[in-house]
Amino acid sequence: MARVAPLPIPVLIRGETGTGKELIARALHRFGVHPEAPFVPLNCGAIPETLLESELFGHRKGAFTGADRDHRGAVEAARGGTLLLDEVGELPLAVQVKLLRFLQSGEVRPVGSDRMIEAEVRVVAATNRDLRAEVTAGGFREDLYYRLAAYEIVLPPLRDRSSDIPALVDHFRRRHQERLGLEDLPPASTEVLEALQEHSWPGNVRELEHVVQRAIVDGGSLSDGRLVKSLLVVESGELDPAETFPRIGDFLTLEEIEKLHIEAVLRRCEGNRTRAAAILGIERKSLYRKAKRLGITLDAEEDGS
Repeated sequence: MARVAPLPIPVLIRGETGTGKELIARALHRFGVHPEAPFVPLNCGAIPETLLESELFGHRKGAFTGADRDHRGAVEAARGGTLLLDEVGELPLAVQVKLLRFLQSGEVRPVGSDRMIEAEVRVVAATNRDLRAEVTAGGFREDLYYRLAAYEIVLPPLRDRSSDIPALVDHFRRRHQERLGLEDLPPASTEVLEALQEHSWPGNVRELEHVVQRAIVDGGSLSDGRLVKSLLVVESGELDPAETFPRIGDFLTLEEIEKLHIEAVLRRCEGNRTRAAAILGIERKSLYRKAKRLGITLDAEEDGS
């Protein structure tokens, strides 16, 4: 990464889901030639095929139904900086052709425009697929693959680098301590670290962070080996998480699950709404709205924030 970051060439980052591909892309940008320029991520797998060309290259007013104004695409938005094409293996062949043309010429034509626009952009692509196998199967263009993979970085799964786990756990401990507004949390115990290093981590670093956060919220620290082991059982799917909720009839509705989960988080936070909202990943005002809709009582004297 240190060798390729300052070089103005495309980079392909390959690794399983949760290994931190976007973090690597951001680091390449940060330590590149123009770290002050834009970094624009685009998830190719989350955009309908009919909108992909417009999202990539932009469109002009009136180009299609609903195009009521000019739209600057991701390439133009990233001009001078870095464009991350996440899940690049999801690109349909028709869009692959146009992406290849841009990589060859450094120019794009917005949908509905009759002129080309120059855009100097460093392209970083990320995928959890084996693009060489996709090329063989006919799902990915060979010429585009070699354009994108001028340099390839392969991220090993966490199960193959368990020696990294103590440093990652300490990083996540400090991150969530600050995010949740907690007092100083002691480092993870030896028992906890050993349990974490023995786990297979199918969800990779993302799963590890989730377990660390859950352990902090549920136990208040990273010292309880039994708690961490129980969380690993739930995360691995050996225990159905639905069994941890009281049953209502044969199944719980989504609203019932949401209510039970929010109430559990509020109890763990001793009524602190700011901390509860942070754990739930929502704004505090959204917590108020959900509580009102679900019939959850928020006692002012328990707020502590």
